[in-house]
Amino acid sequence: MTKRLVTALLGLGALTAVSSATLAQDTIKIAYIDPLSGPGATVGEVGLKTFQFLADELNAKGGAAGKKFEILPFDNKTNPQESLIQVQKAVDAGARIITQGNGSSVAAALADWVSKYNDRNPGKEVLYLNYAAVDPVLTNDKCTYAHFRWDANSDIKMEALTNYMKTKPDIKKVYLINQDYSFGQAVRTAAVSMLKAKRPDVQIVGDELHPLLKVTDFAPYIAKIKAAGADTVITGNWSQDFALLLKAAADAGLQANWFTYYAGGTGGPTAVKQTNLNHRVFAIVEGDANVDYAPSRATEKAFRDKFNNTTIFYPRAFNQMRMLAAAINKANSTEYAKVGAALEDMKFEVFNGGEGFMRKDDHQFFQPMYVASLGDRSAAEPFDEEGTTWGWRTVAKIDTKDTMLPTTCKMTRP
Repeated sequence: MTKRLVTALLGLGALTAVSSATLAQDTIKIAYIDPLSGPGATVGEVGLKTFQFLADELNAKGGAAGKKFEILPFDNKTNPQESLIQVQKAVDAGARIITQGNGSSVAAALADWVSKYNDRNPGKEVLYLNYAAVDPVLTNDKCTYAHFRWDANSDIKMEALTNYMKTKPDIKKVYLINQDYSFGQAVRTAAVSMLKAKRPDVQIVGDELHPLLKVTDFAPYIAKIKAAGADTVITGNWSQDFALLLKAAADAGLQANWFTYYAGGTGGPTAVKQTNLNHRVFAIVEGDANVDYAPSRATEKAFRDKFNNTTIFYPRAFNQMRMLAAAINKANSTEYAKVGAALEDMKFEVFNGGEGFMRKDDHQFFQPMYVASLGDRSAAEPFDEEGTTWGWRTVAKIDTKDTMLPTTCKMTRP
């Protein structure tokens, strides 16, 4: 090989490297770290579709600060240890923003990793945007500057649920069944405390924890609920742990009211329909398909058209990505500290209408919340769920100011 040819090839390689670097600089890479295989994949796959849809939406409007968004998917199998492997891969791939939601045990591991990574790598810090992991500790004693949460934490959700439940005199015997990890434990603790304060006449007849995403037959648990004479069940179960729980209830003919966090997840509405509990399964949500707000209904239709009638059950992801774009534009930068500062105390018109805001004190987002029930639809409720003909109906709305709870966060800022 001649010296001239070697020089030319080296020059071409340098140009390629420069072009790749320039391309990387022009892209805002967001690492999506959630289950794409295993029992949690049913919700992880919908989450990935949601973030890809949002990247396309924002890119069609020019992206943010002249850069386009790119979603990089990483499969964590709902496992904290695997998540730490994947977040390192994400950072090595150039991502400086990560997002995750399914599993508070995963969230705690990621938040700790990001905090330590940022301390070791000044100038290369990572932002962690949490769209669904709701253990209250993440915005209380374990809060960090790098972590922002767009979902209401489990205490906020239980506060809203129990405020609605206290108005229902037919609730007399309650059974608690939850997943045995930090989130499920937080749900049960809040439920016991808040019911005692708001409805001391209500009897808790069972309090059960089960392994996360490992139970394949909930029949023994349903038998206990029936034997206890419960008229109401409270559960934070999600993914297959909710769908299989309701399937077992249908098989056993259990007639009870259900107060849930995630009945709308993949497989949930189908399982609810099988129980034939028409408007007796309730969920605490930040919005649903049938909220009477024209912009969200239009987006719902577009999303279903694109993804084979898959519903939007992460309205909060829309708030998160749209606010991120607004923060980057406001800061005219993707720099960690500047984007974080722009997000703090930001007010925003949320996906289903109304104003939300990101509290500076703990990086917890507050927004209007809804209690919705699943069942027969009226003419004013255009969308069903999973082809069941049943859809969501708002039975109560909680204004943003009425969702706020205090925080114990003592945050260190850059």
